[in-house]
Amino acid sequence: MRKQGTCAFPGDRTGGKGTVMFEALELECRFRSGLPPAWSGSSPTLNRYRNVVGRQAFGCLIFAVFCSVYFVMAGATVSQAQNPAPSTENLKKANTRPAEAPAPVRDPFEGATVEKMTGQCVNLETESGEIVIEMLAAKAPETVRAFLNLAAVGALDTTIFSRVVKGFVIQGGNLSTSENWNAQLAERMSRHLPDEPSDVKHVRGIVSMARGDEPNSATTHFFILVGEGPHLDGKFTAFGRVLNGLEVVDAINHAPAEGEKPVVPVRIKHAGVAQCKK
Repeated sequence: MRKQGTCAFPGDRTGGKGTVMFEALELECRFRSGLPPAWSGSSPTLNRYRNVVGRQAFGCLIFAVFCSVYFVMAGATVSQAQNPAPSTENLKKANTRPAEAPAPVRDPFEGATVEKMTGQCVNLETESGEIVIEMLAAKAPETVRAFLNLAAVGALDTTIFSRVVKGFVIQGGNLSTSENWNAQLAERMSRHLPDEPSDVKHVRGIVSMARGDEPNSATTHFFILVGEGPHLDGKFTAFGRVLNGLEVVDAINHAPAEGEKPVVPVRIKHAGVAQCKK
């Protein structure tokens, strides 16, 4: 309940605009103060005032309803935008079983025992003739396994003998010289082999792994001795011996070269693995 008070406004109520003004102010004051109206005006101006006030009040009500509906709808739209309903297509994709990755292909001699590798030969068909290399599996099993795999998977095909030292060695196994150079060959060249020095002497016809000064840094490069190399004994991994084709090795070694680089490098057309024929 509002506290009642007085709503007296000084002024002339004899008629005219002033009368309507005072009546309107007093009417509003009494309404806000909870007082009964002291009079009920009936002048045309006051009636117009009441009509205007009524229309304004009705307009405010309509505007308030409009605003409420607008903000409710806007809120629903924002909520829907922030939380979109998943499409059936997305659900199908999410529930689709992923394709299984293909199983990695095992190298032919991966995990091969010394017994299995013993008696295996690598045949190098070069542009100058064939070279047959017997594997010394018992002396260097890790190196023999890696070399057999290089030949069996075709990694040595189309590579060249990129280095020659007159009267000493010819060197091959640089896979980056392959006409089929790709990421798989690059990955093979990144694999390092452990050093496997043995009592095998580095004499004419021996095949050994080339490497840098760092231990265990051999990858795919190999060399075949044309002469003697006693200073290599106990340091480099001897893993094979030329059975046939030593004359081909000599021909490659004697071909024209600029320093240690052959003028026309000899290419390995194909490398394969087979049982040695003695």
